Amino acid sequence: MALKEYFEFHDRTKVIYGPGTAAQAGQEASLLGATRALIVTDKIIRGLGFADTVAKSVTDAGLKVVMIYDDVPQDSSVQVIQKVYEDTKAAGGADVCICIGGGSVIDTTKMINLLLSEGGDLMNDHQGAYIQSRPLQPLIAIPTTAGTGSEVTFAAVVKDHVNHVKLSFVSHYFAPNVAILDPEVTVSMPAKITAGTGMDALTHAIESMHSNECEPVADALSIGAIMQIEKFLPIAVADGKNIEARGQMLIASMNAGLAFTNTMVGIVHAVAHSIGGVCGVPHGLANSLILPFGMEFNIDHCTDKYAMVAHAMGVSHSGDDKKDALAGIAKVRELVAKVGLPTKLSEVGVKIEQLEEIAMTTMGDGSLFTNPRPVDDPQDVIDLLKKVF
Repeated sequence: MALKEYFEFHDRTKVIYGPGTAAQAGQEASLLGATRALIVTDKIIRGLGFADTVAKSVTDAGLKVVMIYDDVPQDSSVQVIQKVYEDTKAAGGADVCICIGGGSVIDTTKMINLLLSEGGDLMNDHQGAYIQSRPLQPLIAIPTTAGTGSEVTFAAVVKDHVNHVKLSFVSHYFAPNVAILDPEVTVSMPAKITAGTGMDALTHAIESMHSNECEPVADALSIGAIMQIEKFLPIAVADGKNIEARGQMLIASMNAGLAFTNTMVGIVHAVAHSIGGVCGVPHGLANSLILPFGMEFNIDHCTDKYAMVAHAMGVSHSGDDKKDALAGIAKVRELVAKVGLPTKLSEVGVKIEQLEEIAMTTMGDGSLFTNPRPVDDPQDVIDLLKKVF
């Protein structure tokens, strides 16, 4: 495969890995020069005591905890972000945000951090891609799921519940300053969520490789992530207390996140965003449903890349890229079955009459711009959705 004539790769996040490292959050905040911390999480993580561990580390480091917000929903919204920003400002403000949770918590905190740094209204003043022109105040992310890679990405996806769409905010400055990968905070994740978030990470890795903006650094990260996910996701689903598998999945998710935040994704994510916005299907599950069908849709436009995916998943080299690519798609389906996820949209509450709305919403998703096969007609999306239904 020929080397691209030009590419860029960005990474601004310090990564810390190890069991028990969540307790280093306060020390890292202090190193960043912060004095007042906002901690953002959800009720489940708060109930498990992890947010309190982070809060203790903050006070032990000599910083003040301004507030612990623990009510971030699964699909966070612009309304939640604006409320937490206003409440924090009323409490005297914060000069560092620390989040512990899944992708929704981390993306919510990215946007709260944006408002605490720049002020204003999220919808009216900050919508768009790459419009942020300067660094924000420090942000530390501790993921409790292994899927989104949001702890290292430049993007935040939040829901507009009024218009039933998911909105993407993108800037290199949105990436956290520090990502703390602590497998101990992921061991309580239920098997179904482990499976769905793991398939989200796999989708990031595969779509990064087929993206029109793919490049060799991201490819290397994606291939490594695919190898880890194929081996360790079934183990993590079957035995959630397996620290080795949990740690491997955290690293795989992070690597896939670094890859796709530099290359972007494609039709699988575009459709998954729309299914989430229209029907409320969790993002990782939506990706898992669409991934093999999206690969079939694209296969003639990136056969060599899908052959590489197949090899990373343990499919032997046949000497025929198309044959290997098809075997790779079959391997993805095999993995979905192994981790016990549904395979049809009808199994997750999507109704046949919603397919047209999903397709029309998909046509406005920016992820289509980097899909290897052009998507100009919503009927192509409807036809894909019918195959998944």
